[in-house]
Amino acid sequence: MKFTKMQGAGNDFIVINNIEEELSTEDFSGLAKKLCQRRMAIGADGLMVVEKPVEGGDFKMLFYNADGSLGEMCGNGARCIAKYGFENHLAGQTINIETTAGMVKAWKLDRINYKVRLNDVSRLELNMELEACGQVYSCAYVELGDPGIPHLGLEMKGLRTLAPAQLWTLGSTLRSHPALPKGANVNFFEIVGPDQIFERTFERGVEDFTYACGTGTGSVVAVLTEKGLCSGKNVKVSMTGGDLLIDVVKDKGRITDLYLSGPAVIVAEGETGEIIG
Repeated sequence: MKFTKMQGAGNDFIVINNIEEELSTEDFSGLAKKLCQRRMAIGADGLMVVEKPVEGGDFKMLFYNADGSLGEMCGNGARCIAKYGFENHLAGQTINIETTAGMVKAWKLDRINYKVRLNDVSRLELNMELEACGQVYSCAYVELGDPGIPHLGLEMKGLRTLAPAQLWTLGSTLRSHPALPKGANVNFFEIVGPDQIFERTFERGVEDFTYACGTGTGSVVAVLTEKGLCSGKNVKVSMTGGDLLIDVVKDKGRITDLYLSGPAVIVAEGETGEIIG
Protein backbone atom coordinates (compact mmCIF):
# COMPACT_ATOMS: atom_id res chain seq x y z
CA MET A 1 0.00 0.00 0.00
CA LYS A 2 1.39 3.40 -0.99
CA PHE A 3 1.57 6.20 1.56
CA THR A 4 2.80 9.77 1.92
CA LYS A 5 4.22 11.05 5.21
CA MET A 6 3.58 14.77 5.80
CA GLN A 7 3.99 17.28 8.59
CA GLY A 8 2.67 20.74 9.34
CA ALA A 9 4.52 22.59 12.13
CA GLY A 10 5.56 19.23 13.53
CA ASN A 11 2.06 17.73 13.53
CA ASP A 12 2.73 14.62 11.41
CA PHE A 13 0.37 12.50 9.35
CA ILE A 14 0.21 9.47 7.09
CA VAL A 15 -1.81 10.09 3.92
CA ILE A 16 -3.40 7.27 1.94
CA ASN A 17 -5.12 7.88 -1.39
CA ASN A 18 -8.09 5.54 -1.17
CA ILE A 19 -9.33 6.61 -4.59
CA GLU A 20 -6.45 4.43 -5.79
CA GLU A 21 -6.13 1.89 -2.97
CA GLU A 22 -9.89 1.11 -2.70
CA LEU A 23 -9.71 -0.12 0.89
CA SER A 24 -12.82 -0.73 3.00
CA THR A 25 -13.80 2.09 5.34
CA GLU A 26 -14.02 -0.51 8.10
CA ASP A 27 -10.24 -1.00 7.87
CA PHE A 28 -9.22 2.60 8.56
CA SER A 29 -9.51 2.66 12.37
CA GLY A 30 -7.36 -0.44 12.82
CA LEU A 31 -4.97 0.75 10.13
CA ALA A 32 -4.51 4.08 11.92
CA LYS A 33 -3.66 2.35 15.20
CA LYS A 34 -1.07 0.17 13.49
CA LEU A 35 0.53 2.66 11.11
CA CYS A 36 0.72 5.52 13.62
CA GLN A 37 2.74 3.55 16.18
CA ARG A 38 6.13 5.18 16.56
CA ARG A 39 9.12 2.78 16.38
CA MET A 40 6.81 -0.15 15.51
CA ALA A 41 5.56 1.34 12.22
CA ILE A 42 5.71 4.59 10.24
CA GLY A 43 4.59 6.66 13.21
CA ALA A 44 2.34 9.74 13.15
CA ASP A 45 -0.19 11.80 15.07
CA GLY A 46 -2.92 10.69 12.70
CA LEU A 47 -3.99 8.99 9.47
CA MET A 48 -5.68 10.94 6.67
CA VAL A 49 -7.58 9.13 3.94
CA VAL A 50 -8.36 10.76 0.58
CA GLU A 51 -11.73 9.69 -0.82
CA LYS A 52 -13.85 10.71 -3.81
CA PRO A 53 -15.93 13.86 -3.18
CA VAL A 54 -19.64 13.52 -2.55
CA GLU A 55 -20.64 17.12 -1.75
CA GLY A 56 -19.04 19.11 -4.56
CA GLY A 57 -15.53 19.37 -3.13
CA ASP A 58 -12.28 18.47 -4.89
CA PHE A 59 -11.92 15.42 -2.64
CA LYS A 60 -13.01 14.12 0.75
CA MET A 61 -10.76 13.76 3.80
CA LEU A 62 -11.31 11.22 6.56
CA PHE A 63 -9.15 11.90 9.60
CA TYR A 64 -8.26 9.22 12.17
CA ASN A 65 -6.37 9.89 15.37
CA ALA A 66 -3.44 7.69 16.34
CA ASP A 67 -5.72 5.70 18.67
CA GLY A 68 -8.02 4.83 15.76
CA SER A 69 -10.83 7.22 16.68
CA LEU A 70 -12.44 9.26 13.91
CA GLY A 71 -11.67 12.97 14.22
CA GLU A 72 -13.96 15.71 12.97
CA MET A 73 -11.18 17.73 11.30
CA CYS A 74 -7.56 18.76 11.77
CA GLY A 75 -6.24 22.19 10.84
CA ASN A 76 -2.62 21.21 10.28
CA GLY A 77 -3.83 18.07 8.57
CA ALA A 78 -6.08 20.10 6.27
CA ARG A 79 -3.12 22.22 5.16
CA CYS A 80 -1.10 19.08 4.48
CA ILE A 81 -3.85 17.33 2.57
CA ALA A 82 -4.47 20.53 0.60
CA LYS A 83 -0.86 20.35 -0.53
CA TYR A 84 -1.28 16.64 -1.27
CA GLY A 85 -4.32 17.45 -3.41
CA PHE A 86 -2.45 20.13 -5.34
CA GLU A 87 0.70 18.07 -5.83
CA ASN A 88 -1.29 15.04 -7.00
CA HIS A 89 -3.51 17.01 -9.40
CA LEU A 90 -6.71 16.50 -7.43
CA ALA A 91 -7.19 20.26 -7.13
CA GLY A 92 -5.80 23.60 -8.26
CA GLN A 93 -4.34 26.38 -6.13
CA THR A 94 -7.73 26.81 -4.43
CA ILE A 95 -8.76 23.56 -2.79
CA ASN A 96 -12.16 22.49 -1.42
CA ILE A 97 -11.91 19.67 1.10
CA GLU A 98 -14.92 17.73 2.37
CA THR A 99 -14.47 16.86 6.07
CA THR A 100 -16.61 15.26 8.77
CA ALA A 101 -17.09 18.75 10.29
CA GLY A 102 -18.02 20.40 6.99
CA MET A 103 -16.38 21.86 3.89
CA VAL A 104 -12.91 23.37 4.37
CA LYS A 105 -11.45 25.76 1.80
CA ALA A 106 -7.68 26.03 1.34
CA TRP A 107 -5.27 28.08 -0.74
CA LYS A 108 -1.71 27.47 -1.91
CA LEU A 109 0.34 30.49 -0.81
CA ASP A 110 3.75 29.32 -2.03
CA ARG A 111 5.73 26.09 -2.37
CA ILE A 112 5.62 25.39 1.37
CA ASN A 113 2.84 27.47 2.93
CA TYR A 114 -0.89 26.85 2.67
CA LYS A 115 -3.87 28.65 4.17
CA VAL A 116 -7.15 27.08 5.30
CA ARG A 117 -10.45 28.51 6.43
CA LEU A 118 -11.17 26.63 9.64
CA ASN A 119 -14.67 25.40 10.37
CA ASP A 120 -17.14 27.94 11.75
CA VAL A 121 -17.08 28.76 15.46
CA SER A 122 -20.22 26.84 16.42
CA ARG A 123 -19.88 27.30 20.21
CA LEU A 124 -17.89 29.76 22.30
CA GLU A 125 -17.86 30.09 26.08
CA LEU A 126 -15.31 32.55 27.41
CA ASN A 127 -15.54 31.47 31.05
CA MET A 128 -15.96 27.85 32.08
CA GLU A 129 -14.79 26.83 35.54
CA LEU A 130 -13.52 23.27 35.76
CA GLU A 131 -12.10 21.49 38.78
CA ALA A 132 -9.05 19.37 38.11
CA CYS A 133 -6.14 18.09 40.19
CA GLY A 134 -7.52 19.74 43.32
CA GLN A 135 -7.87 23.21 41.82
CA VAL A 136 -10.51 25.19 39.92
CA TYR A 137 -9.36 26.50 36.53
CA SER A 138 -11.02 29.24 34.50
CA CYS A 139 -11.07 27.99 30.91
CA ALA A 140 -12.60 29.01 27.62
CA TYR A 141 -14.47 26.41 25.58
CA VAL A 142 -14.71 26.48 21.79
CA GLU A 143 -16.20 24.16 19.20
CA LEU A 144 -15.39 24.47 15.50
CA GLY A 145 -17.70 22.99 12.88
CA ASP A 146 -20.69 20.68 13.10
CA PRO A 147 -20.18 18.19 14.66
CA GLY A 148 -17.95 20.47 16.69
CA ILE A 149 -14.25 19.95 17.31
CA PRO A 150 -13.99 20.64 21.07
CA HIS A 151 -11.21 22.79 22.52
CA LEU A 152 -10.35 24.16 25.94
CA GLY A 153 -8.16 27.24 26.26
CA LEU A 154 -6.29 27.77 29.54
CA GLU A 155 -3.83 30.59 30.16
CA MET A 156 -0.69 29.37 31.90
CA LYS A 157 1.87 31.89 33.08
CA GLY A 158 5.47 30.82 32.45
CA LEU A 159 4.37 28.18 29.96
CA ARG A 160 7.55 28.47 27.89
CA THR A 161 9.64 27.38 30.88
CA LEU A 162 7.47 24.35 31.66
CA ALA A 163 8.22 20.95 30.15
CA PRO A 164 5.20 19.10 28.72
CA ALA A 165 5.72 16.39 31.37
CA GLN A 166 4.96 18.97 34.07
CA LEU A 167 1.52 19.58 32.53
CA TRP A 168 0.71 16.04 31.44
CA THR A 169 -1.50 15.11 34.39
CA LEU A 170 -3.48 18.36 34.21
CA GLY A 171 -3.83 18.09 30.44
CA SER A 172 -4.98 14.48 30.64
CA THR A 173 -7.48 15.25 33.42
CA LEU A 174 -9.04 18.22 31.63
CA ARG A 175 -9.11 16.35 28.31
CA SER A 176 -11.52 13.81 29.82
CA HIS A 177 -13.37 16.12 32.22
CA PRO A 178 -16.88 14.82 33.00
CA ALA A 179 -18.36 18.25 32.22
CA LEU A 180 -17.30 17.75 28.59
CA PRO A 181 -19.26 14.85 27.02
CA LYS A 182 -16.95 14.68 23.98
CA GLY A 183 -13.79 15.49 25.91
CA ALA A 184 -11.62 18.25 24.48
CA ASN A 185 -8.22 19.15 23.14
CA VAL A 186 -6.54 21.14 25.92
CA ASN A 187 -4.66 24.24 24.75
CA PHE A 188 -2.37 25.82 27.33
CA PHE A 189 -1.28 29.27 26.20
CA GLU A 190 0.75 32.27 27.27
CA ILE A 191 0.62 35.78 25.76
CA VAL A 192 4.28 36.64 25.11
CA GLY A 193 3.87 39.92 23.18
CA PRO A 194 1.46 41.93 21.05
CA ASP A 195 -0.31 39.37 18.83
CA GLN A 196 2.23 36.73 19.86
CA ILE A 197 1.14 33.58 21.68
CA PHE A 198 3.01 30.51 22.92
CA GLU A 199 0.92 27.32 23.06
CA ARG A 200 1.11 23.66 24.04
CA THR A 201 -1.77 21.29 23.18
CA PHE A 202 -2.74 18.00 24.78
CA GLU A 203 -4.71 16.29 22.00
CA ARG A 204 -7.61 13.88 22.09
CA GLY A 205 -6.88 10.67 20.21
CA VAL A 206 -3.13 11.10 20.57
CA GLU A 207 -3.54 11.34 24.37
CA ASP A 208 -0.38 13.34 24.69
CA PHE A 209 1.12 16.69 23.78
CA THR A 210 1.73 17.19 20.07
CA TYR A 211 4.14 19.56 18.36
CA ALA A 212 1.25 21.73 17.13
CA CYS A 213 -2.54 21.88 16.78
CA GLY A 214 -4.07 23.99 14.02
CA THR A 215 -7.68 24.03 15.23
CA GLY A 216 -6.33 24.64 18.74
CA THR A 217 -4.43 27.75 17.68
CA GLY A 218 -7.51 29.04 15.88
CA SER A 219 -9.67 28.43 18.95
CA VAL A 220 -7.26 30.20 21.30
CA VAL A 221 -6.92 33.25 19.04
CA ALA A 222 -10.71 33.38 18.62
CA VAL A 223 -11.06 33.54 22.41
CA LEU A 224 -8.35 36.17 22.84
CA THR A 225 -9.86 38.28 20.05
CA GLU A 226 -13.27 38.16 21.71
CA LYS A 227 -11.67 39.22 25.00
CA GLY A 228 -9.81 42.09 23.31
CA LEU A 229 -6.42 40.63 24.21
CA CYS A 230 -5.19 40.42 20.61
CA SER A 231 -6.09 42.08 17.32
CA GLY A 232 -7.10 38.90 15.51
CA LYS A 233 -4.97 39.93 12.54
CA ASN A 234 -1.86 37.96 11.59
CA VAL A 235 -1.53 36.62 15.14
CA LYS A 236 1.58 34.46 15.51
CA VAL A 237 1.19 31.31 17.60
CA SER A 238 4.45 29.55 18.43
CA MET A 239 4.59 25.88 19.41
CA THR A 240 7.24 23.20 19.67
CA GLY A 241 6.93 22.47 15.93
CA GLY A 242 7.10 26.06 14.71
CA ASP A 243 4.89 29.06 14.08
CA LEU A 244 1.35 29.34 12.71
CA LEU A 245 -0.57 32.49 11.77
CA ILE A 246 -4.23 33.08 12.60
CA ASP A 247 -6.61 35.68 11.17
CA VAL A 248 -10.04 36.31 12.69
CA VAL A 249 -12.75 38.07 10.67
CA LYS A 250 -15.69 39.58 12.53
CA ASP A 251 -18.91 41.10 11.23
CA LYS A 252 -21.33 42.95 13.52
CA GLY A 253 -19.49 41.63 16.57
CA ARG A 254 -19.61 37.99 15.47
CA ILE A 255 -16.75 35.82 14.25
CA THR A 256 -17.55 34.87 10.66
CA ASP A 257 -14.22 33.49 9.43
CA LEU A 258 -11.15 31.92 11.02
CA TYR A 259 -8.05 31.41 8.88
CA LEU A 260 -4.95 29.31 9.60
CA SER A 261 -1.71 29.70 7.63
CA GLY A 262 1.52 27.77 7.90
CA PRO A 263 3.84 25.18 6.40
CA ALA A 264 2.89 21.85 4.84
CA VAL A 265 5.81 19.53 4.13
CA ILE A 266 6.09 16.20 2.32
CA VAL A 267 8.50 14.14 4.44
CA ALA A 268 8.54 10.88 2.49
CA GLU A 269 6.64 8.73 0.02
CA GLY A 270 6.77 4.95 0.01
CA GLU A 271 5.02 1.65 0.49
CA THR A 272 4.12 -0.09 3.73
CA GLY A 273 4.97 -3.70 4.38
CA GLU A 274 3.64 -6.06 7.04
CA ILE A 275 2.70 -4.25 10.26
CA ILE A 276 2.45 -6.30 13.44
CA GLY A 277 0.90 -4.92 16.64
